Amino acid sequence: MSYMNNIKKLYLNIFFHNLMFAYVIERLFWEQRGMTVLMVVYAEIIYAATVILFEIPTGIIADKWSRKKMMVIGALMTCMEWLLIIHAHNFWHFAIIVFLAGISNAMVSGSQNALLYDSLKMAGCENEFEKTIGRLRAFDFSAALIAALSGAFLANRFGLEFNYWLSLISSVIALGATLSLVDIEQLSRTEPLPFKDYVFQALQVFKNSKALCIAVLSGVFLAATVNYLDEFWQIYLDRLNIPVIYFGLYSAFCTFVRIPGSLMVDKLSKRYRFAQLISVNILVYGLGFIFVAVFRSPVSIVFLVLINMVSGIAEPVVSSYLHHRIDSSMRATIDSFQSLGQKLVTIVVGLAFGYCSTKFTIFGGFGVLGILSLGYYLLFTIVKSKIEI
Repeated sequence: MSYMNNIKKLYLNIFFHNLMFAYVIERLFWEQRGMTVLMVVYAEIIYAATVILFEIPTGIIADKWSRKKMMVIGALMTCMEWLLIIHAHNFWHFAIIVFLAGISNAMVSGSQNALLYDSLKMAGCENEFEKTIGRLRAFDFSAALIAALSGAFLANRFGLEFNYWLSLISSVIALGATLSLVDIEQLSRTEPLPFKDYVFQALQVFKNSKALCIAVLSGVFLAATVNYLDEFWQIYLDRLNIPVIYFGLYSAFCTFVRIPGSLMVDKLSKRYRFAQLISVNILVYGLGFIFVAVFRSPVSIVFLVLINMVSGIAEPVVSSYLHHRIDSSMRATIDSFQSLGQKLVTIVVGLAFGYCSTKFTIFGGFGVLGILSLGYYLLFTIVKSKIEI
C-alpha cells in the first residue's frame, strides 16, 4: 500500500511544483530587471550546459544511492532559486540562479520517473505506467492552468514580484510532499556497479537498439523546440500588443489543451504506433511555427494553441517507450542520458533561435523553429522507413 501511496504523493509533488504563479509573467519580470531576449537565451544555454555537466552523475548517484534523496535535494534547491530570483537585478544574478536550477533539474529528472515506475512495479501495476504518467502530466498542466489564470490577475493587481513569493510558497509545499515519499531499492541488481560501468552499460543500451536511439532523439528534439515556445510566448504576445491581463487566459487555455493528450496516452499508444504519434507531433510543430512567424496578428495564436495541444502527447509517449525497454537498476541513469541529450539540442536550437530573434525579431526566432522542425520531420520519415520504431 505504501508504494501506491507514492503515486499520490508524486501527484501532490507535481501539482505544487508546477503551481508557479510567476511563469505567466516571467519574461516580463526578467525584461523589467534588464534581461534582453539574447540574454535570456544565454541564460538558457547556461542552464542547459549545467544540466549536461550534472545529468549523468546525478542519475547514476540516484540509481546507486537514493532516488528520493536526490529529489529532496533538488526540491530544496528549487526553493532557494525562487528566493534568490526575487533579489536578482542583472545578468550575472540570473546566471547564478539558472546554474542552480540546472543542478536541481539534473537531480530530479531521472529520479522521478524511475521512482514512479518502480513504485508501480512493486505494487504489481507496472502496466499502468502510461496511464499514471499521463495523469501526472495532467496534474502538471492543471496546476499550470490555475497559476496562469490567477497569476496574470495577481501580477496586474499586486505587481510582478508578488507572484514570485507565491511560487516560493508552492515550492515549499512540493518539498514537503517529496520528503514524505517512500524510497525503493534497486529491483534487479544485487551488487552495485562501479560508476564507469553505469555509463558503459547505459551506452550499450542505446548501441544495441537503434529504435530506442531514434525514439529518445525525437523526444529530445520536440522538448528542446517547444521549450522556446514556453519561454518566449509572453514576448510574442507583447509584440502583438496584447495586454498583460490577457496573458493568464492564453497560458491557461494552452495548458488546458495539453491535458486531453496526456490523459489519452494509454489509449493512443495501444491504437497507434510510436512512430505515427511522434510524426504528427513533429509535423504540427513545423507547420505551426512557420504560420506563427508569417501571420503576425492575434490569428497566429491559433497555431500556438495547436502546437501546445499536440505537445501534451510527446513526453509521456517517449517516457513509456523508454521505461518499458530498460532494466530497473539503470532507470534513472538512462532517463538522465535522455535529459542530457535534450539539453545539448536545446543549446543548438537556442543559438539559432537567439540569433534570428535578435536579427529578425521574435517572429524570426519562431520561424527558424519551424524550419528546423520540418527538416527533422523529413529526417524522421526517412529513418522510420528503414527502422521499425
